[in-house]
Amino acid sequence: MPRVLHTAQALVDQVVEVPALPDRGDNVNASSSTSYAGGAVNILVASARTGAEAVHGGAHGTGPNGDLIRETLAAEGVALSDDPVPDQDSGVCIVLVEPTAERTFVTTYGAERRITAASLARLAPRPGDLVCLSGYSFFEPTRDPLLAWLDTVPEGVQVVLDPGAPFAQFPADLRRRVLARTTVWTSNADEARAITGLDALQDIPAAIRRLLGPRSVVIVRDGERGCTVFHHGRGTHIPGFPRRAVDTNGAGDAHTGVLLAEWALGADWETAATRANAAAAITVTRKGPATAPTRAEVDEFLA
Repeated sequence: MPRVLHTAQALVDQVVEVPALPDRGDNVNASSSTSYAGGAVNILVASARTGAEAVHGGAHGTGPNGDLIRETLAAEGVALSDDPVPDQDSGVCIVLVEPTAERTFVTTYGAERRITAASLARLAPRPGDLVCLSGYSFFEPTRDPLLAWLDTVPEGVQVVLDPGAPFAQFPADLRRRVLARTTVWTSNADEARAITGLDALQDIPAAIRRLLGPRSVVIVRDGERGCTVFHHGRGTHIPGFPRRAVDTNGAGDAHTGVLLAEWALGADWETAATRANAAAAITVTRKGPATAPTRAEVDEFLA
């Protein structure tokens, strides 16, 4: 059975609930502050709760943040392919969540940035596996080791790109190099618009598909309206499940994790996307990043 393998940064989300963002130089009182394992953890947890075998291949530190990451992954049955970095802890992402469920991020760097091509090689992907890349990993210092390792990934491995906001701003030659190896693109609508320069969402998946290698699939999320799955020369709109959101942090990750796990378990992309839409709808009603539902919860939601 194909596995879901993630190469990106696992770090700790310090989620702070605020009534609004303060003006520059001003102050705001928070109603709560909670620490969660986040980053790549969100997708891996979503995949594991769906029933897929999931493995983290990124670096993780020694200290309370690294401990929280390892405890969270172990509780969900997610494996680690590498040992902890001995002399540095994992970083923190401060997540400011407003009553509208909008969130703002401030991220520090830590042990999660200390990957090498050799450390990533311990993932040992096999044909059929899904290897997840994050656009945030193409900043230095993770860019060069990730690119070097990507060149060694065997044919038949599904390379999944979650571009994030920064990918469209990277140099064109870097984007081309990554997209040439990408077989699955999954992003939100704004990220898809940024890479194509197009506004009309109905035109965007086909435009992204032309940037990728042969036999690739493009999934573009559009919030509560659902997502579009484009492959085999056509796009299919998969309706969403609108819900009142209390926290959108991790909803896209839940969608990606469930999407990939369902495909790994044998679903076609359209069925996988329907279940991923349901998982994202459940996730936005829960506070915290790694709040993806279990497979049974998605079944109940869709029943």
